[in-house]
Amino acid sequence: MIDNFSEIKVETPVDKIIRQIRSLITSGQLNPGDKLPPERKLAEKLGVSRTHVRDAIRKLEFYGILKTLPQSGTLVAGMGITALEGLITDVLKLEKTDFKSLVETRIILETNGAKSAAERRTPEDIIEIEKTMLAYEGKVKSNQSAVEEDLMFHLKIAEASKNAVLKSLMLIITPNIVKSFIQYKVCDDAIDNKVIKEHRAIFQHIIDGNGEAASEAMKEHLRDVIEFGKSI
Repeated sequence: MIDNFSEIKVETPVDKIIRQIRSLITSGQLNPGDKLPPERKLAEKLGVSRTHVRDAIRKLEFYGILKTLPQSGTLVAGMGITALEGLITDVLKLEKTDFKSLVETRIILETNGAKSAAERRTPEDIIEIEKTMLAYEGKVKSNQSAVEEDLMFHLKIAEASKNAVLKSLMLIITPNIVKSFIQYKVCDDAIDNKVIKEHRAIFQHIIDGNGEAASEAMKEHLRDVIEFGKSI
């Protein structure tokens, strides 16, 4: 009898936004080429924050379901409804997080991203990476949460890799990993100081243009995340 029960899945606001867009597309209320309302108006209409709307749009853009054009706003992609439905279903499946897979993917992305950043970075990239590194250190030294600054450090390295797909993937998977890491792991001063040293090592290898060393330093930096992923 107990086998008849099924798991209750709690949807996030992002899930619900994606499902609404899917429903509007399949019902013919939204067609390829149609324009979505601006983020602010969409957030007000749905009763959610603009951050949730932005995250949903970002994921749908990555999969080619939506596209944002300068001066034109966000449009439904010009592909068939069946294809759109299939893509949206895949996006929703990604929300049912397989944490170990996310961690494995992050390691692949970030170690290769650090290598490419060391080989392709511009003087402007170095300035931007250093800004985020120092912002992280400033927050840590004043005993404030530095989660956003840490994420920005990694994203700036992804930008320096000159691989737009890598950055898009980072934007999709990294927040989910960071959220779980914060939820289950209690950070302390020793960990924060360790992160500062690791950030500086990665940054120096990127400055030196040493791709292999940058990749290894990134892998070492993410070792705690790897071990955490094994324990989930």
